Amino acid sequence: GWAQAREEAEAARRELREVVRPLREPGYREALRRKAERARKRRLRLQRRKQEAKAAKEEAAARAAEREAKIDQWRAKCIQEVEEKNREQELKAAADSVLSEVRKKQADTKRMVDILRTLEKLRKLRKEAAGRKGVCPPPSADEAFENQVESLKTLLKNRTELYEAEERALRVMLEGEQEEERKREMEKKQKKEMEKLLQQKLEIDSKLFGDPDEFPLAHLLQPFREYYLQAEHSVAALIQIRHEWDQYLVPADHPEGSCIPPGWVLPSLPTNDTWATAVR
Repeated sequence: GWAQAREEAEAARRELREVVRPLREPGYREALRRKAERARKRRLRLQRRKQEAKAAKEEAAARAAEREAKIDQWRAKCIQEVEEKNREQELKAAADSVLSEVRKKQADTKRMVDILRTLEKLRKLRKEAAGRKGVCPPPSADEAFENQVESLKTLLKNRTELYEAEERALRVMLEGEQEEERKREMEKKQKKEMEKLLQQKLEIDSKLFGDPDEFPLAHLLQPFREYYLQAEHSVAALIQIRHEWDQYLVPADHPEGSCIPPGWVLPSLPTNDTWATAVR
């Protein structure tokens, strides 16, 4: 039994020696360290790629959501404009229809007046023809005819005045709608101009002070931004800056100076690659 145990122990010792032998070699530790470092870097690289992929996915989702929101906003704006235009067209069509009806009534009234005048001329001619034959109608018939004609004239006059008043009211309403439309168009135009000016101001500020999204508040350019924009937040700073500028006020044709520019003086574009590198 002892010989067998000794053989097993010798076999285990030889196996352990084979396992430990690489550890005694001079470059094994360094190779093991490099292997572990490569594994660690690979693990970090995979984690970074995973995080970048996640961030890119979230950014893409945010851009898609923003794009969808802009599309929805644009669609709602278009729908609102179409609805407003349809309402205006419906109102105008209704006003035109009523105005056309009023004009038709006025034409009917005018035709009735012409018919009444024609009846008066016809009766006068028939009365003259009967007088030449020796037939004269009684005075009561003339009086009844004149009374009836005067009553019809009064009725037609009242209707004409009523229709003219309706036409004037409709025209005033149409003119008011047109004025409102012109006012809305002017407001839209002014809003577009203000948006254009605001965009230009943002572009100028971005050129002078950098993009606010690219340079956060803790950025090294923030003190310069606060210095050059302090007049927008402090009346005392505005007065001080204006006082300093007023010291250099000169006429436009002064030989030793120039007047203050109306806006920001934008920097010129880089003339070489070195300057462009420094600007970036």
